[in-house]
Amino acid sequence: MARGTSPAGATLRRQLGLTVVGAGTVLLLIVVYAVYALLQVVHYQNRVTDIYVTAVSYSDGLSTRIVDIGSAVDAYLDSGVESALGSYRDPDTTAARQIRSEFLEDYGPGSEVVAALDRTLGLVSTWRTQFATPAVAQVSVEGPGTVSEATVERGEAMLLDARDAALELGTVIETGREDASDRLASWTRNLFLAVVVLTVAAVVVGFGTWRTLRRSVLEPLADLAAKAESVSAGELDLPVRTDGPGEIASLAHAVDAMRVELVARMASETRSRAEIAEAHEQVVEQAEELRRSNRDLEQFAYVASHDLQEPLRKVASFTQLLQKRYGGELDERADQYIEFAVDGAKRMQRLIQDLLGFSRVGRSTGDDVEVDLAEACATAVATLDAAVEESGATVEVGELPVVLGQQTLLVQLFQNLVGNAVKFRHPDRAPHVSVGAVRRDQGWELWCSDNGIGIDQQYADRVFVIFQRLHAKDAYEGTGIGLALCKKIVEFHGGEIWLDTEVAEGTTVRWTLPDPREVGSAGPEADAEGEHEDAGAVRTAPAPRQHDEENA
Repeated sequence: MARGTSPAGATLRRQLGLTVVGAGTVLLLIVVYAVYALLQVVHYQNRVTDIYVTAVSYSDGLSTRIVDIGSAVDAYLDSGVESALGSYRDPDTTAARQIRSEFLEDYGPGSEVVAALDRTLGLVSTWRTQFATPAVAQVSVEGPGTVSEATVERGEAMLLDARDAALELGTVIETGREDASDRLASWTRNLFLAVVVLTVAAVVVGFGTWRTLRRSVLEPLADLAAKAESVSAGELDLPVRTDGPGEIASLAHAVDAMRVELVARMASETRSRAEIAEAHEQVVEQAEELRRSNRDLEQFAYVASHDLQEPLRKVASFTQLLQKRYGGELDERADQYIEFAVDGAKRMQRLIQDLLGFSRVGRSTGDDVEVDLAEACATAVATLDAAVEESGATVEVGELPVVLGQQTLLVQLFQNLVGNAVKFRHPDRAPHVSVGAVRRDQGWELWCSDNGIGIDQQYADRVFVIFQRLHAKDAYEGTGIGLALCKKIVEFHGGEIWLDTEVAEGTTVRWTLPDPREVGSAGPEADAEGEHEDAGAVRTAPAPRQHDEENA
């Protein structure tokens, strides 16, 4: 393929810049001349078809009008009849003033037409003032025939001079019109020539620009593309070089450098491919081992919790019988030991039951169903009626949405959160629990807030960890599984749970649940009250609290 070469150091930008500047300058000069020619054509067209037409028409009638007013005055001098002075009494100077104004505006004070017109009108005015007006006045006083023959001959001579001046005016106007017509024809030819030259120049510029682009851009780029395709087809040892402007040469150099780097990387990739395959096999084996280990751990937790129930029930039953039958018959220390055993057995039962419930989360094989969270929360609160009534607590439940999930687990979620709020109440005020929800981009954000004792910030990260306690077991009941179970339930449903960091008092637990249905499903669209939707609910910095929220 033939390719255009560039001068040493020449760049595409410089070549195109010179081409565009040169072509633009030529075209601009031609366009300017064409516009000037067009203006001249319009100017002389207006002279020929407007100004001179009016002037010719006026000059053609001026001689006749001069003869008419002279005849009118002669008739009056002979007859003395006033009506004979009709054309003399009504001089029409409007057309003369218009022509004079237009020629002065177009040609200036040196216009020959203006000079000839002024001379003609001056002679007519002289005839009027020096002959016609005195003669008419004399006849009106002394009667017809009173003007002398010498005076009449002098008036006729003056009127003849005015008529000759009118004929000369017509000659001057006609000469001017012919000159304007010639100039109009000349500028029309110039305009046509300018348009032709502009058209030819545009074609030449377009062809030259295309030829420059083809030789300096298209052909080098086509050569570069062909070599790049060859490299991509597998010819990695083919050097990528091409002739062309500096930009295309730089592009070719960059592509060739990329080719060299690609060859080096492919060589390195080939050397490490076996290692990657071996590592992949190890990862697969480890992942399978991890899944198997998780299954074994879940099965162990379930079996261990379930199998411990029977012997623990026996221990609890017999220690309770021992306390019932022999309580008060032994010494005080023995009664205390029996009470310790009964309490330990009960706590062990609760711990095993909570652990069993914790291990069951996520093991359900049933399909998710639509769960009305308002009903789920009402069910959870109903199971806590005794604790609520005993503590004098009030539970305020806002509008809650419908989500997809497991009914039992979601009831247990509300039960644990509301139960914690009632359990860890402040000693100086009755518990107040608020549950609500607000629409978010990917689903729903819910909260459960209370006015209880709160959580110290230094322990906030521990409350969702299983078996973590912040208080002694004799201060608050609990196994340390409650909030860990809540976390597992929320994550099982595809959400996340955290503590609000901006609450002033008490505790606010927030969590999210996805809503796979369209926007507009059941539930509140916004937190109208604004009491619990706090923009400061930051998940990375939990709020302080002073109890364990069932996980303590």
